[in-house]
Amino acid sequence: MAAPTTSAPTSAPDTAPGSAAGGMPSFEPTQEGIALPRPPEFATVEEERLHRKQQLAGAFRIFGRFGFGEGVAGHITVRDPEHEDMFWVNPFGMSFRHIRVSDLILVDHTGTVRYGDKPVNRAGFVIHSAVHEARPDVVAACHAHSVYGKAWSSLGRPLDPITQDACALYENHSVVTEGAGAVVVDEEAARLLAEGLGDNAMCFHRNHGIFTVGHTVAEAAWWFISTERNCQAQLLAEAAGTPTLVDPANARFTREQTGGHYAGWFAFQPLWDEVVRTDPDLFD
Repeated sequence: MAAPTTSAPTSAPDTAPGSAAGGMPSFEPTQEGIALPRPPEFATVEEERLHRKQQLAGAFRIFGRFGFGEGVAGHITVRDPEHEDMFWVNPFGMSFRHIRVSDLILVDHTGTVRYGDKPVNRAGFVIHSAVHEARPDVVAACHAHSVYGKAWSSLGRPLDPITQDACALYENHSVVTEGAGAVVVDEEAARLLAEGLGDNAMCFHRNHGIFTVGHTVAEAAWWFISTERNCQAQLLAEAAGTPTLVDPANARFTREQTGGHYAGWFAFQPLWDEVVRTDPDLFD
């Protein structure tokens, strides 16, 4: 079993789209001599590739725990740090809860499997390929047929800022209506989805579900998990009555504190720590 990679990070986070500040407002110590952790940096491309693959396998395990699997649907990708026109993805038809680092396959933007001996999901390939091509800043992207996300997507509305948590992606997500409900297997439909995502961290594909992106696997995975829960919260609130919205100024302030690239990465760390302890075979 390969141990999870670690490194002493040195760089500060950048800002999120539509945000004045990236995630946390500073890296001042929370106590004397205690600073918040930061995403790692790596001495070699091989170390970075291994880290990204480990994070990807871990994210699948976590998605499986949350019940985001739906038969063979769903995919998370991470861009290869050396071959940036290729990405690592889950094999078609494999349970999220069983995926290991050694199961991941490398796919190029034409859909050809460049590493691995398992098939790729055509719908997953065309969507992620279009997004990775349109957004050079995107390292990782997530999509799954989660229950509350697909339910909310049928309404064709963005989420409202009804809670503090829902403000994290306030004015940083969109609704894509092109190709709504049709399986995305052709390149033009995927291009329209990527276009509808724009510079945002998340979009709802109407009648389909949630699609999130990030500068790390951890960030993209957290936005998906958080969005799924926010969909659940708003569906519950609207079933009970009419939610009171957070006013725009407070929503934007909260987004600036909790909606940046670093904040997304950091929020995922407790889940990562859990899966490392309980599922050591993911590193095989």
